[in-house]
Amino acid sequence: MEALLISAGVVALAEIGDKTQLLALVLAAKYRKPVPIILGILVATLLNHALAGVAGAALAAAVGPVAMRWILGLSFIGMAVWTLIPDQYEEQSARPPRFGIFGATTLAFFLLEMGDKTQIATVALAARFPSLLAVIAGTTLGMMLANVPAVLLGEAAAKKLPMRLVHGIAAAIFLVLGVMVLLNGGPG
Repeated sequence: MEALLISAGVVALAEIGDKTQLLALVLAAKYRKPVPIILGILVATLLNHALAGVAGAALAAAVGPVAMRWILGLSFIGMAVWTLIPDQYEEQSARPPRFGIFGATTLAFFLLEMGDKTQIATVALAARFPSLLAVIAGTTLGMMLANVPAVLLGEAAAKKLPMRLVHGIAAAIFLVLGVMVLLNGGPG
């Protein structure tokens, strides 16, 4: 349960103001069909984070516990710094989607999430916690918690959120996790 809750919380906070959340806002404003957009986000996130989770679990199995502690601790601290750097997203062309709204959303989210901070966080969380399914469920839940309101409420809600505060909170959580791991007293 701890892996699920920490994964969901960290990813939800890290996702606020992220380029994939901006993509959710753009898609919602452009197509005004929330159900296929939300389902596309869910499918893309499950696929992307399952791959990231497997990579994290494989990393944990491949290196020793001391090396893993340093890799994870420094990764979480790096995530704290990265979270403070604002994302920029350039809107794609206004052509109608080739694969429908669901297909366009799924493909766009999957590709945009590659190498993104939430995917890297999923790798690190999967390497840290023994329950791969709990981490994938948690990071997917975190993505949905951040992106579904963006789809449903649109751009107006995003403009009202204090992004610096939200990013600061997410960075602080990553920093605390990194320090806890380095001190060998981390969660899990």
